[in-house]
Amino acid sequence: MPKLPILSAKELVKIFEKVGYSIVRQKGSHIRMYHKTKDSITIPNHKTIGRGLLKKILRDSQITSSDLTKLMK
Repeated sequence: MPKLPILSAKELVKIFEKVGYSIVRQKGSHIRMYHKTKDSITIPNHKTIGRGLLKKILRDSQITSSDLTKLMK
């Protein structure tokens, strides 16, 4: 399993948009994204998303770390 990168919220939103998520709302510093077949996810609008939080977001979205690495290219 590859080591998770440290990403910004902006980069993470772009990656999730590639797999079909879209932004439904933003309240304060939290961005809510929706996918028609998967659970919706919340991404904090921070300059850096820590590895632990990124791992939880990936688990909620059912995306593996290797899939994330492929989507980053």
